[in-house]
Amino acid sequence: MKRSFFALFLILSISLTTWAQQIPGANGTPGSFGGRQSMPTSTTGSNGIDDSTKVIYGPKSTRYVLEDDILNNRRKLYTLDTTMDEVHRFTYVQRSQNMYQDLGTLGTPMRSVFLPVPQQLGAQSGYTVFSPYAYQTMDVKYFDTKSPYTDMYIALGGHSQNILRFDMSQNISPRWNVGFDVQRFTSQKQFGTSGTNDTYKLLAQNWGLVLHTNYRSKNDKYTLLANFINMNHSLDEQGGVLPGQNADGTLIPYNYTGDSRLRSGSATLHGPHGWEIRNNWHVYHQYILDKGFQLYHKFDYQTQKNLYQDDTLKLNQSASFPGIVSTNVYPFGDQYRSVIRPVSVPALGTITLRFYPAIIGDTSRLEQHSTFRVFENQFGIKGISQFKGASFNYRAYLRVRNYTQTTLFNTSRTILATPTKTPGFTQSDTSRLETFVGGWVGYYFPDSLSRLTAEAEVGPTGYRVQGQVESKFLTAGGSYMSVEPTLLQQRFQSKVYVWPDPSKKLNPVSNRNYLQIYGKLNVGYKKLRLQPSLDYYLVKNYIYFDTTGVVRQEKSPISILRPGLGYHLQFGKFLISGQAYYTVQTGPNVIRMPPFFINTRIQYEFLYAKVLYIQTGIDLHYKSKYFADAYMPLTQQYHLQDRQQVEGYVLADLYANLRINRTRLFIKLTHANQGLITPGYYVAPDFLQMRRGFAFGVDWYLFD
Repeated sequence: MKRSFFALFLILSISLTTWAQQIPGANGTPGSFGGRQSMPTSTTGSNGIDDSTKVIYGPKSTRYVLEDDILNNRRKLYTLDTTMDEVHRFTYVQRSQNMYQDLGTLGTPMRSVFLPVPQQLGAQSGYTVFSPYAYQTMDVKYFDTKSPYTDMYIALGGHSQNILRFDMSQNISPRWNVGFDVQRFTSQKQFGTSGTNDTYKLLAQNWGLVLHTNYRSKNDKYTLLANFINMNHSLDEQGGVLPGQNADGTLIPYNYTGDSRLRSGSATLHGPHGWEIRNNWHVYHQYILDKGFQLYHKFDYQTQKNLYQDDTLKLNQSASFPGIVSTNVYPFGDQYRSVIRPVSVPALGTITLRFYPAIIGDTSRLEQHSTFRVFENQFGIKGISQFKGASFNYRAYLRVRNYTQTTLFNTSRTILATPTKTPGFTQSDTSRLETFVGGWVGYYFPDSLSRLTAEAEVGPTGYRVQGQVESKFLTAGGSYMSVEPTLLQQRFQSKVYVWPDPSKKLNPVSNRNYLQIYGKLNVGYKKLRLQPSLDYYLVKNYIYFDTTGVVRQEKSPISILRPGLGYHLQFGKFLISGQAYYTVQTGPNVIRMPPFFINTRIQYEFLYAKVLYIQTGIDLHYKSKYFADAYMPLTQQYHLQDRQQVEGYVLADLYANLRINRTRLFIKLTHANQGLITPGYYVAPDFLQMRRGFAFGVDWYLFD
């Protein structure tokens, strides 16, 4: 806590100092901007001191490109975002517009609220719950900064959820830039910490790093983009919170300070602990022989290591909590109906929830390792042709992937001493070479606001086709994919789960098929903008994890229809905006989604003392009640459950965003409405939404 206050004081001091230096006349230099390079426009007096200056470096002189635009012959330059909109949304769930859900605390496993559709053909590891916390290759910004550029960000999120990020980029020459982004965030346990020292209160911690560079030749014929991404993420697993009991025997369903279902470790024993390390090397380069004929090459080398360890296995096979065991009384509503055993006479008893299914072999500890490596090369040709204001783009490529996966699990209490062939561990290896061919075409209409694109790819394990039309008023498209199961879905071995069944020779899961059709309108009248949308999905051979955490495949088709409405109303300094969805599903109930989903922001913006821009308002979010998937840390997968409904609650956050020159700040009261109707609510089975808290953050740009 002392370190958090010190960081807060330091950031405030730096921000105020920078503000003071940017005011004309600060530091004794009329019109100087905190030491930034300035250009004189006129002088007065014999000493030649400027009485008027012009800043030449700043957000508009610092631009960046994205690889996707370079690949598709769109040389689009982006400028830095200096607006205040959504600065207060500092958690990853909030940044995703609540389209993802975690376990209530920063750094916990995340999943998509709606149907996740695969984005790439080829073998995938299947470990994705920590993916949103990693930097993404195609989102890396390649800068042309003119002057050194730095972005410093800190968010103190309340209840010990803290994020620190530092980005820097600088041109070595007018055509060569290098830079890095580094991020660190941590969170502490909100329950299950009674009698625990500070060492074991840490819940999640993450290190993220990006090293990036870009270069282009003098004649712009050759372009190079390259980056290295690292993520190191660890999490102490808790399994959820157990309901408590008051002194008078009444139950506490929203037990924010209760015990966890999984027992924590100690100085001699590792409690349930998950860990993921990623290293991604990526290079893209191209050479323009002619606008209509260009050569390009992509190279990727990725490693992903996942670990789960539980040295307190005997303690974590089941968890008990006090409760009323009765034929008629369900103290938590329907949330724990399936685990309450009715008796003839109401009595105070114990309810038991088994966390792991039956253990095979030694029951003293669990240790699971998975290492996934892939080399990928993509060779292609592309080009662009222009005619009477319109343009035609094309791309054809060959994509070759070579992957290996090694998995280990312990069969005894032996500690893993060497990477492979350790006594007491069972090892499994998988490797394969995959080759895909694909093509992409795009037609850009003369108005430069409309375009038509189509893409296809085929390989030995699947195929995909997709098309899209975009205009000022309409975006519509569709896709069809046949995608192989992930490696984890195909095979998993441990002392808890084993699939496929050793007695069966064939793999129990086959390719998944996804049909998606979507459309969105953009209409406006004066200050009102509406975006009605419609998404339709038809899924066949859907793969999921059942209520025991075992992989299953549903052969029957599943149909999903999701109409939506985006809205934005600006009148004067007031703003009301948001997004709403309604989801209807037919077929087997193996994809769990909330029927209603609503985001709303109500905001008022004003200028104070001519220098301080302020946005203040309230963020509202609602999902209707539904049986959301539960989380199994051993497999790092979400699975079906039928015992506890979650959500059904309006979450309200109060905030104020501030901007002083180029420094943006926010203050926020999270879960401001806690206790007004109920003491809290569950965002995932056995996991509560974070309690009311105070958050503060600063995002500070420097250009020298």
